Amino acid sequence: MYILGLWDGHDAGAALLEDDRIVYAANEERFTKRKLEVKFPYNSIAAALAYAGIRPIDVEHVAFTTTEFTKTLERVFPGMKESYYQFRRRKILKPRFENLRHKIKYSMTGIGVVPMSTAISRLIISRQLRHMGFRGFKLHVVEHHMAHAATAAFTAPQKNPLVITIDGLGDGLSGSISVLENGELSRHVKIRARDSIGIFYEQVTNLVGMRELEDEGKVMAMADYSYPFSFEENRFKDFFKVEGTMVTAKYGPLRQFDLLQRMGWQMPREQFSYMAQQLLESVAVKLVSNAVDRFGTGDVAFAGGMFSNIKANMRIRNLDTVKHWYVFPHMGDGGIALGSALYAAYALTGKSHYAFGAYLGEGYGEERTESAIKKEGWLKHEKETVHEQARHAAELIADGNYIMWFQGRMEYGPRALGDRSILAPSDSEGVKDKLNTYVKRREWFQPFAPAMLDGEVSRMLEYDGKGLDKFMTMGYMVKKEFRGATRSVVNIDGSARPQMVGEENAIYQDVLRNLKRINGNGVMLNTSFNLHGMPIVMSPEDALSTMRLTKTKYMFMNGFFLTNRKGA
Repeated sequence: MYILGLWDGHDAGAALLEDDRIVYAANEERFTKRKLEVKFPYNSIAAALAYAGIRPIDVEHVAFTTTEFTKTLERVFPGMKESYYQFRRRKILKPRFENLRHKIKYSMTGIGVVPMSTAISRLIISRQLRHMGFRGFKLHVVEHHMAHAATAAFTAPQKNPLVITIDGLGDGLSGSISVLENGELSRHVKIRARDSIGIFYEQVTNLVGMRELEDEGKVMAMADYSYPFSFEENRFKDFFKVEGTMVTAKYGPLRQFDLLQRMGWQMPREQFSYMAQQLLESVAVKLVSNAVDRFGTGDVAFAGGMFSNIKANMRIRNLDTVKHWYVFPHMGDGGIALGSALYAAYALTGKSHYAFGAYLGEGYGEERTESAIKKEGWLKHEKETVHEQARHAAELIADGNYIMWFQGRMEYGPRALGDRSILAPSDSEGVKDKLNTYVKRREWFQPFAPAMLDGEVSRMLEYDGKGLDKFMTMGYMVKKEFRGATRSVVNIDGSARPQMVGEENAIYQDVLRNLKRINGNGVMLNTSFNLHGMPIVMSPEDALSTMRLTKTKYMFMNGFFLTNRKGA
């Protein structure tokens, strides 16, 4: 049985299940080259079917999510969605009525599913699928936060986790608390869209001059550059109240936006960001702590965009009552195509656990790779075995170089995890600055992240044994004696967002093993293989174009070592 999941909103994408396994998952941005694409995922759907070697008529079930009023309105009038995409990503000059647009948006925040909105969404989605050749399928509608919960619950390593979702909003909610017990997922708490801590953080992101739904991580990073102060001195401290397992906002989104605008005018953006981050952490920690106490379990699984905030996640992990944790790697809306498919499968068959690995996207063989390389006259190339590549890459990194690294299937989610990565020494400020200036072209205060052997974790980090982080979803403090060896991947406060690498990616692990042999530390800088503002590369052609544009000297690609004759 094939089940297709799709999402046609912010960070659109598709996922395909075959019986009891996840076959394929990818986001539309990788195909259209528009970061966080919002259009219907025609390309992702077609790629999923091609990977499985099936036709549209072979798919018996299709699941999609989110039929609230505003989302349905965008499906009816797709020009509205495109207009907001251009506005939100600041691809147009600042409109004269920018404030009005935000106020219209926030005035509609609380509107969830209304009469006829689900029926209209079903009709439009069905028509788009039939246009692609789908016939005789059953269409399933999955509620937004249930799709988020399904990603965390059904892929978590824990058997019976407490499942918490928090994001901006979807289908009238901004969060939920559910329990997976003996294979049954049951929801116990709903948090209203009006009480969204995610919308609050989105508003702060906008007001410090960044792009909401995209640059929240920059706000988190900027907060570390404020002078610290106690929560009692925080002017935002009364904006939200946590009582038991309920979150309540003091102000509605419109009033809140107005207040934040006026308060932000009075202070540096570092201080403004610090107050927002401090409030977010306080709300998240209280909610999770109270939920763990109420439901009597320390095994927790999380999804929703709020859980991309690794500093809040670190505070949650440090709770004594949290025993084991898991953050679904594609925690934002980009992951709910898979969540829709997983929940539909659960409803149809009762299946509630899947083996999950991040490498679920496009892969390219040697023939396709070599064909792309031979079209580029500026390249020198030679073949290397897997072990030669791992050794050679480690030697170049240890010698102070950064390299581009393209292997196997594309990762699913916002993080490069060793198949579409740029790798560099973890101890070189010079290489870090070069990457920031000439390749990534991003803000200086954003830290890079380390990849390290999972055997190095206890030695180099303040590690508590609550779970290895294979997906860069959690913050950890680096031990003081290793901050010199990790100076290009550690934040100003000594924290880092590590990828803990094991057998799941053998060649990548081998690079780290060779580094440890050379310099004694199995750690390196790992950042996503892309230009600033662009999606992570997907194909060999994408990778070669990025190499040429950045004048990068070295790349390892699917068994080939490439040297740019014009590289810097």
